[in-house]
Amino acid sequence: MQNRHEKIRHIMQQAPVVPVLVINQLEHAVPLAKALVSGGLKVLEITLRSDVALAAIEQIIAHVPEAIVGAGTVVNEAQLKALDERNVAFAVSPGLTPTLLAAAEHYEVALLPGVANASQIMQGMEFGYQNFKFFPAEVSGGVPALKSFAGPFAQLQFCPTGGISAANYQSYLALDNVSCVGGTWVAPNDLVNSEQWSSITELARAACLRA
Repeated sequence: MQNRHEKIRHIMQQAPVVPVLVINQLEHAVPLAKALVSGGLKVLEITLRSDVALAAIEQIIAHVPEAIVGAGTVVNEAQLKALDERNVAFAVSPGLTPTLLAAAEHYEVALLPGVANASQIMQGMEFGYQNFKFFPAEVSGGVPALKSFAGPFAQLQFCPTGGISAANYQSYLALDNVSCVGGTWVAPNDLVNSEQWSSITELARAACLRA
């Protein structure tokens, strides 16, 4: 049986791009998830930034079984507990604290903690983590920073998020220590709000083909 650290690395390997989603209207949750999965992106990060986020996660888990559903913007134990109760596959935090990492030990949901520098990476490693979100990627050094991390932290894998777009994501995916990237460009707000699900499927498909 996989432990939580093995589970998160396996999830990171399932698709080159993880859509980072802010769902403001509950009725958009299932068709949006179906559109992305149809395009080949089955690992979905629904951020806890809206009032309907948890309900959206529940609906996607119930109605889109092909999706691997996670939650983003996780910053405390109460959120981890709520996700664990809903059988959410993974949680993504923008940063890390000893309190959050210690709390994560008590739940099945696999945590991908955020880091921006070597000191934070080392703090995560003290808790057994070998997989991290690199955030905010572009303003924290981008591709050159990740290349630098490969020396002292050769065993680690990263999911860069923050400033990732169709124009630069391939340069990140070309790195040996990058399993996937997180981004919003595959589900832009204008297409979601106008319910152009087929266009989102095409964006997802393009992200897979170009990777």
